[in-house]
Amino acid sequence: MPYRVLIVEDQEMPRQLFEIYIQGSEAYELAGAITNASLAPDLCRTGKIDLVLMDVCTAFGNSGLDAAEVIKRECPKVKVIIVTSMPEFSWLERARQIGVDSFWYKEAQKDTILNVCDRTMAGESVYPEETPTVPIGEVTNHDFTERELQILRELITGDSNAEIGERLGVSAGTVKRHVENMLKKTGFHTRTELVAEAGRLGIVIRF
Repeated sequence: MPYRVLIVEDQEMPRQLFEIYIQGSEAYELAGAITNASLAPDLCRTGKIDLVLMDVCTAFGNSGLDAAEVIKRECPKVKVIIVTSMPEFSWLERARQIGVDSFWYKEAQKDTILNVCDRTMAGESVYPEETPTVPIGEVTNHDFTERELQILRELITGDSNAEIGERLGVSAGTVKRHVENMLKKTGFHTRTELVAEAGRLGIVIRF
């Protein structure tokens, strides 16, 4: 029997492409396609889903990673592949931590999604080695340290250095120094410019 696949994707074009791929394969059967990740766990609880292809950013701001965590906890036999085009650095680590079976970047990997599905259903965990390389200013996202990326994500809130430092367990001066280092690396003149570009490129995303 073909594996029953649930697609969770709020963008029409990739959702339709995934549907075409699944429907064109004898190994898979389309069980459904939805736009809101918060609905996925209930559908998996029915026992009629074998594999979930799920984006991270879905309708109404619901996180595919949050839904995947519930699915892997309550329906461990269901395989989950996270699919995204965003290079947000923390998603790979969190996906591994919550037991997501595989992780696929929509436009940056040589493997086709069907190949990743086949390998995943065969018991393999398929993950990229790193996030896609994205130019930002005079450098790329890979030229930032992990701490810089953490602070960069917190800057999206518009909070002060002291507030950000308190959340991250560092001083306001440390936050200021990291921001200055990022501005120097990228060539941007203000933190507003830095944050706007990082958010536009998907380098940091805060739910």
